[in-house]
Amino acid sequence: MQSATSTNRLSERMAATATRLTTVSRRLTAAQGLNGFTIEELCEEVGVSRRTFFNYFPSKEDAVLGIDESEESERFATEFLALGSRGWRAVLDDFMLMAASHAERSGFGLAEHVDFHAALEREPKLLVRFMGLNREREQMLVELIALREGVPTDDPRARACADLFGMAIKTTMARVFGSGVPDLGEGGEFDIVGSIRDCLATYRAVLEPAEGDGDTDTPQNPHTNPTPRKDLP
Repeated sequence: MQSATSTNRLSERMAATATRLTTVSRRLTAAQGLNGFTIEELCEEVGVSRRTFFNYFPSKEDAVLGIDESEESERFATEFLALGSRGWRAVLDDFMLMAASHAERSGFGLAEHVDFHAALEREPKLLVRFMGLNREREQMLVELIALREGVPTDDPRARACADLFGMAIKTTMARVFGSGVPDLGEGGEFDIVGSIRDCLATYRAVLEPAEGDGDTDTPQNPHTNPTPRKDLP
């Protein structure tokens, strides 16, 4: 019977192999397109057999997308639910913790994200699949939030939390690739998690009025609630 340490080491090796397959397949796709290389060529560069490749991914497209995330998704759900309900604001805070952990475990840095972005631009069918996967993930997040907060899955607050987090990710990606080249910053690396955190803080600054801004329960709009003119009957 394998010890827990041996099992963990095996899991780490498998995760590293999957990451390497995805990293190299993204780079090759970005440079040559999906039809520009074979699975054998990919395996030769990674240092694994063709049989090993199919133990991880059913196709090159799946390797590029890195969609075999069942174990990571289960871990995300378990950790998120274990934190418990602590109010709606805490949902976004917990997402930040989850995003940081996922980024650390994924092993993907900015270079890998750049290659992935280029691969999606080069292969429209990959982009279509990626967008479909994102919709599924967003719905999964909504259901997970609703479960933890004890509300129906159609509660608008659950959807709002998922949407805000999704918007922060999209804004971050726009910052990275907005000029057509990645913005590495002074340190030569882009802090993706930090950027997402900054985006969420900005949303909060807009959505949560500062002290002294007036009664937020009864907002007054001079265009919809004008002060009556005394010279009118």
